[in-house]
Amino acid sequence: MTIFDEATAVRRTGDGHYEVRADERFALVPPGGQTPPTVNGGVLMATVLRCVLDLSPHPHPVATSAHFLRVPQLAPAHVEVTWLKAGKTAATARASLVQDGKSALELTVTTGTVPDASAGASASASASADAEVSAGVSAGASADVGASAGAEVSAGVSADAEVSADVSADADASGRGASLTWTGAPPVLPPIEECVDLGPWPGAVGPEGTTGYAGQVEMRLDPATTGWRHGKPAGIPEMRGYFRLREHRDPDAYLLALAVDGMPPVVFGLGASGWAPTVELTWHMRAVPVPGVLKVATRCRHVSGGWFDEEAEVWDAAGRLVAQSRQIARVGRGR
Repeated sequence: MTIFDEATAVRRTGDGHYEVRADERFALVPPGGQTPPTVNGGVLMATVLRCVLDLSPHPHPVATSAHFLRVPQLAPAHVEVTWLKAGKTAATARASLVQDGKSALELTVTTGTVPDASAGASASASASADAEVSAGVSAGASADVGASAGAEVSAGVSADAEVSADVSADADASGRGASLTWTGAPPVLPPIEECVDLGPWPGAVGPEGTTGYAGQVEMRLDPATTGWRHGKPAGIPEMRGYFRLREHRDPDAYLLALAVDGMPPVVFGLGASGWAPTVELTWHMRAVPVPGVLKVATRCRHVSGGWFDEEAEVWDAAGRLVAQSRQIARVGRGR
């Protein structure tokens, strides 16, 4: 078991109730220093997602919306999961990470099934074959939703959504949408050996020797986006690079939750510094990643009033888009 799996481990204590703990090994600054320890938000999301997927009728977190309400303490906490809907193709749950009687993190998660390259007809399938598999999964999902629409409407559950899905299923059945597929270009990065390994930054190791987030995650950034490390920011709010754990571990849904919130804040490219707390983040899992290093590209569209947005795309080693996210965060107060 890797440190990441230990840090995101959960224990079921009852129906929809789990014990968890924020782990100092994924704190941006470990305990013992002058700065209060803050655990990376992606690790917290991964922890809560373990609770949701434990009883989900579907294997993947297709859509996750997270509201970060308070900074969790490095102490035991519990997660409460309530299922809002369980359908044949999608199920939705609400999950709360609670500590000292107060919610620190609220997630709304829709689970379903996304394309898995390893389930294709051939292990050597090309990118176009991957697209066909993806389209086939989408068509099957739409038809499934359409088949269950009448039952859902009669039950009075999400009638409008199911009617809409039924119309979509009819369109797929007639062949107008079954083969539709399109993906934007992946980020262009230098070879990994030419990229900058951020390594443990100042303060990443606590006075007692505890290594925090930077000691667990390997980020190799495109040199064009690292001028801020030497007081020469590029003037563009973007980050690009390779992303993986320092321990060997194949990427999965939980590691994608980390990756979408794992890069340095894009506003570092504008000269900002310091912890930039995420307020809300929504991410979508688009496919099951193949083994290997991930590529992550993040950018910002607007900064003002102490707020900034950040979009992220995550691509796997086969060049497939596997996750997307958008968040709103506060600009750091560092100097």
